[in-house]
Amino acid sequence: MILDNTDWASLATVCGTGEALPTELAGILNPDPAVRAAATDNALREVTHQNTIYEATGPVALFTAAILNHPIIAADDFRHDADTAPYRPTLMRLLEWLGDTAYDANDECFALSEGHCDKGFLYEDRDMRAFRDLRPAIFSAVHPLLGHENAEVHGAALLAAIPLTEHPFLSTHRALLVDHARRLLATSTDRHHRDRVLDAMRAWGHDTTALENADDIAARERYVRLKAERDSWSEADGADGYSEDPPF
Repeated sequence: MILDNTDWASLATVCGTGEALPTELAGILNPDPAVRAAATDNALREVTHQNTIYEATGPVALFTAAILNHPIIAADDFRHDADTAPYRPTLMRLLEWLGDTAYDANDECFALSEGHCDKGFLYEDRDMRAFRDLRPAIFSAVHPLLGHENAEVHGAALLAAIPLTEHPFLSTHRALLVDHARRLLATSTDRHHRDRVLDAMRAWGHDTTALENADDIAARERYVRLKAERDSWSEADGADGYSEDPPF
């Protein structure tokens, strides 16, 4: 099992190494929802900071993917009773983290991460490469949840699956994801979900005109306007920039 067969103490995390990760990861399977929630937050915090992929990110992702269908995780109650405080099911938290991490390691981020350094040396982001190599294994765990009866789980699984299918071995699954994307767009009002799904469909060559509502169009136009403003600011800064490094 990855929890026992990984040298966690040797893996870099946000603030050091992952010697505390085995205990926190094991706590995600605690039957007590409060303990489970705290352990989930603590474990994922170790490898989550400023969209960075760490040495420990890959192993944490593998463990997270492996427990998505664990009985304790699957038994979470998604109902919100009036007499109890709102509760965020662990399954949702894990899926959202996997999806966000996969986006942080997508092709666009990878191209930005790897490149020529100032001194001309080619920089290789080994931690991101390692995570990207795990995408088929992660996808195989996320894929069954696309059929989950809960709409929130379905949406989180879809958003996690989309960036994972950038892996060459998974590109053929996009046709299936399009069907799920259409289902989400027909029912969901979540702005974040809709934006990511629409962006993915356009990137895959699909015409999304008939799938967009008024809010989608307004959001897209606002993004185009803001991007144009940022580009104009960048051009202005370049025109008025220093010919040499400023003295500070």
